[in-house]
Parts: sequence; C-alpha cells; structure tokens
Amino acid sequence: MVNYKGDNIKNNNSEFGGWKSASRPIVTGGIESFIIFGVSANLINFLTVQLGQSTATAAQNINAWSGIILMLPVLTAYVGDSYLGRFRTILFSTIIYILGLGLLTFCTSQLVTCSDIAAQDNLSCPSPSTFEVIFFFSSLYLIGFGSAGYKTCVPAFGADQIGELNSQESKSNGSFFNWWVLGQSVGSCSSHLILHYVQDNLGWGLAFGISCISMVIALIVILSGIRSYRYTLKKDADKVNRITDGLVNTVKNWRTTSSSLTITNQVDPTTSKLQGSRKAVTAFTISKDEGVKAVLRVVPVWIICLAYPMVQSQAMTFFIKQASTMDRSIGPDFQIPTASIQIFLSISIILFASMYGRTFVPTAQAFTGKTYGITTLQRIGGGIFISAMSMVVAGIVENRRLRIAQEFGLVDDPKATVPMVVWWLIPQYVLSGLGLVFAAIGLQEFFYDQVPNGLRSVGLSLYWTMLGIGNFLSVVLISVIQKVTTAGGQHGWIANNLNQAHLDYFYWFLAGLSVIELVAFLCFSKSYVYKQGSPM
Repeated sequence: MVNYKGDNIKNNNSEFGGWKSASRPIVTGGIESFIIFGVSANLINFLTVQLGQSTATAAQNINAWSGIILMLPVLTAYVGDSYLGRFRTILFSTIIYILGLGLLTFCTSQLVTCSDIAAQDNLSCPSPSTFEVIFFFSSLYLIGFGSAGYKTCVPAFGADQIGELNSQESKSNGSFFNWWVLGQSVGSCSSHLILHYVQDNLGWGLAFGISCISMVIALIVILSGIRSYRYTLKKDADKVNRITDGLVNTVKNWRTTSSSLTITNQVDPTTSKLQGSRKAVTAFTISKDEGVKAVLRVVPVWIICLAYPMVQSQAMTFFIKQASTMDRSIGPDFQIPTASIQIFLSISIILFASMYGRTFVPTAQAFTGKTYGITTLQRIGGGIFISAMSMVVAGIVENRRLRIAQEFGLVDDPKATVPMVVWWLIPQYVLSGLGLVFAAIGLQEFFYDQVPNGLRSVGLSLYWTMLGIGNFLSVVLISVIQKVTTAGGQHGWIANNLNQAHLDYFYWFLAGLSVIELVAFLCFSKSYVYKQGSPM
C-alpha cells in the first residue's frame, strides 16, 4: 500500500486509509445505487408504456441489459487491477456514467413529451422511430458501462482502506461489505421515494436529470479524499495475463487424462484446497500460477449460484407488474408509484444488514466461536434457502390475486385495479431483502477474500458476472416457459394481461430451482477448505 505521493505506508500509520477514507467509497456507492435504481426499477413500465413493448419482451430486454452490464465488471476489474489502478478506473467510469445519464435525459425528454402531448389532446402518439429506440438503449448501455466500474473497483478500493495492514483492520474488513450494502440500500430506498415519484408525476426527463447531477456529486465526493486514500501499487498486466493463459490451458487440458499429462511443475496435492474430482485436481496441478488455482477454487461456487440471480431478478420485473394491477391508494388522493413498492426491499436490507453485525454475529459467535459467527459459505447457503422461500410466498400471494380477479370478473380487463391492497407484496420483498443480506453480501465477501490480494477487483467481478449470466439465463428461461406454456393457444404463464397469466406457477418453478441449487451448494461446501489465513 502507498499514499498519494507513492510512499509506502507503514502498519501503524493511521494518517492514510481507515474508516474515514472508506466512508467516501461507501457514500459514492450509495449515490450510484440511488441512480441505477432510478434508472432500472421503473424501466419495465417505461418500456411497456412509452415504447409500447409487451410484458415478456420488456422483461427480456431488462434482463438482457442487466446481464450485459453485470458482465462488464470483468473488463473494468481487469483494467483496474492491471493497468489504470482502481482509483483511476473509478474516475473514468464516473465520467462515462455522467455522459450516459446526460444522453438518457435528452432522449427520454423527447419521447415522454410526445406521449404527454398526445395524452392531453386524446391523440395517439406515433411509435418511437428506430433511431430513437437505438439512441435510448445506447444511452442505457453507456450507463451500464459506467456502472461496471463501480461494481468492482469502488467496493474493492473501499475495502483496501481498511485492509490487512494489521490484525485489527483485517477483522474490520468483513464488516465493510455490510456497510457497503447498507449504503447501497439507503441509496436505493431514497431512489424509490424520490426518483420514482418524479418519474410518475413530474417527468422521466427531470428524474434522469436529477440522476445526472447526483453522479457529478459522487465524483466530487470520491475526489475529496484523494490525499488520504491508500493505493495499491500498479500491478503488472503480465500477472493477470498469466492467469488468463493458465485458465485457457486448464480448459484445453480438462479432458486430458492424468496418465497422458507430463507435469513438470508438480504441486503438492495438499496445497489444493478444493477437494473434488480427479479432473479438478489435475487442472490445479497443471497451473503454474497460484492466481489460477485461486480463481479455479471458487469457480464451483460461481457455477452453482447462477440460479440465485434468476430468482432475485424477479423483484425488478414481475413483482412490479404485479403491483401495477393492485390497489396502491393511500387515502382518496394519493397512489404509491408502482416502482416505489420496492422500498420495502431496501428497508428490509437496511434493517437486516444492521442487525446482522450487531445482533446475529455476536449471538452466533457464542455458539460457534468463529470470527463472523458463521462461515461465509454457511451465510450464502442460508441466503439461497431464504430466497427460495421468497418465491414460495410470492406464488401464494399471486395465486390469491388471481382468484380475486376471477371473483370480481376482471380476468379479461388488463387495466382494471384488482381489489387487493399492494401491501400483500411486502412479505416477498422482505424475504428477498433478508436473502440478499445473507447470500449477496456473503458471495461478495467470499470472492473478495478467496483470491490473491492483487486480484480482488477480479474476484469481485466474479460475483457480478455470476449475476450477469444469471440474468441471461433468466431471459432464456422466460422464452422457453413462454413458448411451452402458450402451446395450443393458451395464455401462458407470462401474458401481457397478468390476470390471464400464471405467475404463481412461474414463482413456484423458481422456488424448486432454488432448492436444487441449495442441495448442490451444500454438497460442495462440505468439502471446501478456505484460503490459508482467511478469517472466513
């Protein structure tokens, strides 16, 4: 670790880093969460209303967009760890973010103005041109590129501020991610209260303009601590390149039997922490670089947990469409904006993340004697189980909503308000939030801790790519389910008219998928051995 002058920082030097410096990335991450939730949380309504897309198409577009922007952190992590450094990568990402938000503000202002004028004059607004649609999605993906730099480099840079210069800081490192997610939850909660109200009542262009100004503030916040930060030394790109080459060679030799291999640099089998098949052990022993082995050790967790984002993504799409059909009134003159119902997800994360460190960990420590109360893998497993329960509850609530719609003769009226208060959705949001506190934070801690220090941005990128591919798989899953369930002229599980659909079946299917994921995860975690010196 070095200071802004490039001088090495001694273990007992408290002038640089610490929680004071780490708080700035946390605040910046909270602002970014405020912005990205303002863009994404109500996006399905923008696509279905302003752009006239079907519910299934809009959900697929959102999942595809989410998947791509969650894959991009691999690139930003590579650049941050190998060339620019994390801090410079954050700065460049912020500038791209601001540019994307500016373009999106201009684009949506034009689209919404046309729609508003047409609504006032009882006219039909012409469909957006191909250029306007391309411009809109280009702005979205530019924002995604900027967001990618935040998803890996900002939390890694923040955790570096309370890193491993001494044992006391090492103990604090785990709690950083609780505070990180807490900051993001405060940001998303504020977004649900402010931006979604502005979108529904004052205009989308104004909401995105506020987001653009907020990102400028985030840039000022992160720059304000430039003289107090700890910086990692600029890493030689060859290190990551060696790891990439090693991974490629491992894949090429995956099917090669151990008898046909000539291993010149044999590694002691005891250094392989992952106990698995002979192929896995062979793959590790082929690798000359410890970084390759470190990445390979966490790959099974990455693969098994791909089902988790497929479940979690429903809170951003179909939960919101459910809310749009329900009674959202508070008093005679006010209706809750549809996307603002997600505030209960944010509130539950804030409450449970706070309680986790203050209540759960000390209680668990009394029984287990472990630093964090339970191991990281136990935390992830608990989150997967809770996530499955959220889908079970979501299915029950949706089943009740469908029965009420049928009782009141609203099945064929997609615009009718089902006489069922929106508060029925709170339990599934609360369970989703609790599952996120366990699984999402646990996964970030796991990928950050179990890779070498110089590759921690890359480690965190594994978490985001897992979410990205999970979203892509969700796109495929929706397409397959839509095709299968609409065979024979049926309405299908995911219809434009939710009163004719069967989202309850879809939710229960996802619950079953989560159970399969949990069983596979438990089988693997029993044989996993943590990195030497890890407090996890």
